[in-house]
Amino acid sequence: MGINTTSTLLMIRPINFRYNEQTAVNNYYQNKPTDEGEVDFQTKALAEFDDFVEKLEAKGIEVVVVNDTLKPETPDSIFPNNWVSFHHDGTVGLYPMYAENRRLERREDIFDLLEDKGFEITQEIHLTEFEEVGKFLEGTGSLILDRENKIAYAALSQRTDPDVLDTFNEQFGFRIVEFVANQTHNGQRLPIYHTNVMMCLGDEFAVICLDAIDDMDDRDRVIESLEDSDKEIIEITEEQKECFAGNMLQVENKEGEKFIVMSDTAYNSLDQDQIDRLLTYNKEIIHSSLHTIETLGGGSARCMMAEVFLPKSTDT
Repeated sequence: MGINTTSTLLMIRPINFRYNEQTAVNNYYQNKPTDEGEVDFQTKALAEFDDFVEKLEAKGIEVVVVNDTLKPETPDSIFPNNWVSFHHDGTVGLYPMYAENRRLERREDIFDLLEDKGFEITQEIHLTEFEEVGKFLEGTGSLILDRENKIAYAALSQRTDPDVLDTFNEQFGFRIVEFVANQTHNGQRLPIYHTNVMMCLGDEFAVICLDAIDDMDDRDRVIESLEDSDKEIIEITEEQKECFAGNMLQVENKEGEKFIVMSDTAYNSLDQDQIDRLLTYNKEIIHSSLHTIETLGGGSARCMMAEVFLPKSTDT
């Protein structure tokens, strides 16, 4: 396990995946189905999930798969990185969620399962009380964490509140680089709901849609921070961002080989130069078809993977 990359991922196998009306209010990547009565979206999403996990495991990446439960109903449980983060010192972070039905995704039994597998949890830091005052910070959807340099990049939105960011800074000790990232929706420039839709951070590179940062001072501040951290900036266009090209994650396998993970939609949007630059830092690009999950859920490959950086217990 590296500082910024892990070989263990937590993924939640869906049981009732569907379009979530509560999140569609400000997630403009979601598309409401027009043929809901004729298509079994759960079956399609489940097949995409299982195929994705198989591809990850085939490369030697450990995937801890936890089955979702029928009750309570959690249509977005497939995106666990929004409610939890796991850290090298054994800390677990729990985050305030915008949609009420997404708050039901938080499950303490998952922590017991990880401990049974030999992972050590030393403390839980709860930021969830901010839900009571209508302020949110949705985990590593809202936060792009440079764990090595203790920097958190965050695009402000209804899902990423500056007050919660301040508390995250106090509790976790990350310097916050905040900015506004927009997308065009119905002719308006509106905040992108999650930072990880337009930005991915690897050990030595950053994939980012700089054109989404309209304010030039914000843009310059982000560029400066990335360059000071010795990250090669690989730019993607707004059109590629709409194809989830920013929603990537760098992982490693048990041998320490690095991979960059994304959906087929994201991969097919990239040009050859971008692919070559990514392969400079990765053994291979892992990509999988996530069409149903992307279309209805408005999230892609990175959203489905919660990185497990917890230390292993010395008793195992």
